[in-house]
Amino acid sequence: MKRLSGYAMVGTAVLIAATGCGRKSSLLLQRSATGSMEDVTAVGQQGAWVLEPATQTLEQGKVEVTLQHATPDYLAQMFQRREIFGEYAGKQPFFPENLVFYVKIANRSEERIFVDPTQFVLIDGRGNQYGIIGTDYINAIAEAKTPTATMTRGILEDASPGYFGFSVPVGKVLPKSQSRYALMQRSTVQKGYLYPGVVHDGLIAFWTPVRKTEGLTLLVTNIKSDFSADDLPQRSLEFPFKFKTTSQ
Repeated sequence: MKRLSGYAMVGTAVLIAATGCGRKSSLLLQRSATGSMEDVTAVGQQGAWVLEPATQTLEQGKVEVTLQHATPDYLAQMFQRREIFGEYAGKQPFFPENLVFYVKIANRSEERIFVDPTQFVLIDGRGNQYGIIGTDYINAIAEAKTPTATMTRGILEDASPGYFGFSVPVGKVLPKSQSRYALMQRSTVQKGYLYPGVVHDGLIAFWTPVRKTEGLTLLVTNIKSDFSADDLPQRSLEFPFKFKTTSQ
């Protein structure tokens, strides 16, 4: 079997970087919100937001939900905690184009409930509706922000002499950051059953809403409860959190 020389390996890595990162993910071409086409370009803009009240708690049927605006300072401090994120602790994985919330769901009832964060919805005062941004979206944003030239230069600078020539760190060749995936998986709200007494918490993220909105409503919705003998939910809970907004 023919082996690639060290220089060929570097060249291959450069080709991967050039072809993989030079193409924008189709995810970023999708509309960022359901609403007016006039607001399309105003969604997902960078900027600081102040939400009042920043922390709220609602309760229904012995299910308690706490929601808190996760500001950039909050996120920076949170992701520095090595007791939670271990070796991956460091830079937080979200971007200024994201509006992030911390959610805590406590099942104080005597029966299980089912939580699906993809059902949560953010609605602004202009009638635009936003869905949860998942890991794929976050990584698509990260790839779009990574210049091809910078990645290629990093691969070449980190190439080191080896038995077969120059070796290339595998992590430099891969366009997606494993640490970003790890941080997202450890910090986001997960889909599934919460049994009696279980308290589950984590982060959810949306595209930053249109700046001109006068308020936001976040619906922690479609939490299933009261399951029948044939495993069908008889009740669906919804928790509407309303915020006054100020964008900067």
